Amino acid sequence: MITLGFGLHSGQDALAQDALRAPAYPLITHNPNFSIWSMDDQLNNSSSKHWTTADHGMLGLIKVDGNTYRFMGQEKKQYSSILPTSDEADYQLAYTEKRPEKDWFLPGYDDDGWQMGKAPFTDQRGEGGTFWDTDELWLRREFDLKDMADLNKLDLKIRHDDNIEVYLNGERIYELEGWIHRFKYVEIPKTVQQKLQKGNNVLAVHIKNTAGGSWLDLGLATEVEIPALKTIQPAVQKAVEMSATQTKYTFDCGGIALQVKFTSPLLLDDLDLTARPISYITTSAKSTDGSSHQVEIYLGVSSDLAVHQPYQEVEAAQYGSKGLNVMKVGTTEQDVLGRKGDDVRIDWGHAYVAVEEHRKAKQWVSTSQNALGSLTDPTSRKVNLEGKSLVLNSLVDIGNVGAESKEQVFLIGYDEETAIQFFGKNLLPWWKTASGGKFEGQLVQASEDYAEVMARCEAFDQKLLLETQKAGGQKYADMCVLAYRQAIAAHTLVEGPKGELLFMSKENNSNGSINTVDVTYPSAPLFLRYNPDLMKGMLNGIFYYSESGRWKKPFPAHDLGTYPVANGQTYGEDMPVEEAGNMLLLTAAIVNQENDPAYAKEHWEILTVWAEYLRKSGFDPANQLSTDDFAGHLARNANLSVKAILALAAYGKMAGMQGMKAIEKDYLTDARGMAKQWMKLAADGDHYTLAFERPGTWSQKYNLVWDEILDLGVFPEKVADKEIAYYLTKQEKYGLPLDSRKTYTKSDWVFWSASLADSQADFESLIAPMWKYADETANRVPVSDWHETKDARVMNFRARSVVGGYFIKLLY
Repeated sequence: MITLGFGLHSGQDALAQDALRAPAYPLITHNPNFSIWSMDDQLNNSSSKHWTTADHGMLGLIKVDGNTYRFMGQEKKQYSSILPTSDEADYQLAYTEKRPEKDWFLPGYDDDGWQMGKAPFTDQRGEGGTFWDTDELWLRREFDLKDMADLNKLDLKIRHDDNIEVYLNGERIYELEGWIHRFKYVEIPKTVQQKLQKGNNVLAVHIKNTAGGSWLDLGLATEVEIPALKTIQPAVQKAVEMSATQTKYTFDCGGIALQVKFTSPLLLDDLDLTARPISYITTSAKSTDGSSHQVEIYLGVSSDLAVHQPYQEVEAAQYGSKGLNVMKVGTTEQDVLGRKGDDVRIDWGHAYVAVEEHRKAKQWVSTSQNALGSLTDPTSRKVNLEGKSLVLNSLVDIGNVGAESKEQVFLIGYDEETAIQFFGKNLLPWWKTASGGKFEGQLVQASEDYAEVMARCEAFDQKLLLETQKAGGQKYADMCVLAYRQAIAAHTLVEGPKGELLFMSKENNSNGSINTVDVTYPSAPLFLRYNPDLMKGMLNGIFYYSESGRWKKPFPAHDLGTYPVANGQTYGEDMPVEEAGNMLLLTAAIVNQENDPAYAKEHWEILTVWAEYLRKSGFDPANQLSTDDFAGHLARNANLSVKAILALAAYGKMAGMQGMKAIEKDYLTDARGMAKQWMKLAADGDHYTLAFERPGTWSQKYNLVWDEILDLGVFPEKVADKEIAYYLTKQEKYGLPLDSRKTYTKSDWVFWSASLADSQADFESLIAPMWKYADETANRVPVSDWHETKDARVMNFRARSVVGGYFIKLLY
């Protein structure tokens, strides 16, 4: 287990100077839809969030001798609508697509020539508003105010896409270049608020659609005071520790030491357990002052977990089931598989909270606005409730607590009910095909398995820590621990139509594709190390796409669709050499790990098609898209050529393992001849170029790792040695740039490149800035694999599976 640091506050003990502060801490991590993180140094400083940064709120309170302390989350602010947005009521705005006269944003402006349109304004048909797909809009919303004396702090409530400026009675109150896909509340300055009138007020907007979708919806709201908040004080966080499957926090709560442990039991040698979407939240309390204390534990789980946007209608219920007290919540609409893309949350299926019945937990459903009030007012508690923004509440009295620790376990689960569509067939979650029954049965099993699962998790966590420390040192181990749950939770496991295993990734925060081959490729080392069957599950769908004849090109597809719908490639451009090389190398890696060519033999016909394509087109790649073309397309890409050369050698080795010795010799001889030619075309003194015959350029040649891992013997060892020596001269504060075109990097590839080093000191020198980036980046999101090496700024991407590539050193 590693101790991860956090920003110190008054009264906290200082942690070791070299403790890693995670960019975000995994709390509940199962699949792209059920993935909850703390994006703060303190668990009780902010609401827990989905990896997309939308609130997935969980509130934890401990009551000690009548005093209440908050240990998790933050109470959600409550607002009362002054000028409703479209999620609250229908309204219209005057608008024009032509640039208006200069006073268009002032009260009293004559907009009679403008059109009227219903909010929201969007390019998404079916949203019930006004369709908008032009470049710019100017809009006005006139309104009167009745009860100005009752106005407290006034906020602009807004959601927009893209660039925008908003005026209230002629004064600018909001401006942003960019977009927000969820409602945001922006405080309006008092000086502006004081100028509001009973009549003839106007909100005026200028918005530009620069790329992608379009959206506009805005109104006014005032914050509502919650009296119960005055009685709650934050618990003092003392430490946070993280291991592969667990995150543990410790708090000081007025004479009680509280440990809160989040366990997502992702043990890859047990697919049923890994795919069971249930996490444990374990609270343990003991006295620290020699006295006994009366203690209650409260957990509130928001319906945010089961919606795309908080304004969606949900229904919740509380009931008993086979020794458990259970609550569940889901949308009333249940639009199964109806929402796909990148920045989306699941809004079908149900979220669950369960507690063992003998703990005599009090459970009830409330509105978000009344969650805290219902703690002290039992008459407001409901067993069934419909509405927006509900809370599943659990309160457990654990009695008098002395020096001996008392534990309380909460089960948090999510049943997607339908997980994936695969070429027209809807596939069930893995647990339904593995064991059947209702989700309550999974909750019962998880409860019964608790002690055994915790012991197994702790044993595995120790094993992973020790072997990563041995392979790459402490900072390398820290980064592998940080990556483990993130990489796994970017996938979902299902059984395919023919009983085959499908382990389907979501291309998180890049475009939402499902089963992207050049995302599978960098994430592979984790799964190759701990369960090659999952690696097969990442390739099986791509093989099927070509072997079924649905994909007719002589190289693999880029993806299978847009998550969660896998009906065929939706990405607009192919990556011919990239994906052909990826599939050949990954198949060879499976064969190598299993020391058995069976998987290659099963797909030999299509592997041969891809190998023949690479033989003709791979060595000197044409101007085409590859996984590293963030700075633009590139012809004659030297690193891409390495991939093609080693893929051909890998094909030859797989042929030899099947007894086809002539083919093995032919391909290996060809690959080694290409390597010699490559060394001439890419030579540039003390390193090799970014592209053939482009002196003065360089790039990471991370694809070289397969030469040693697969024991291919294609490139002389001096090639990697020369590159490593050069890389060490090119490092910035936060890592080795991807290539000479820009100073940003991809951290997954840095780990691969570092693994080429013969010297442990050189390896650790290349890894240390990656650790420093994770420790110091200001962007508090699950680890981004694309960051700026000069200032640790996240370029884009978060929560992607590719951090599984950090485990590459273990394959050596």
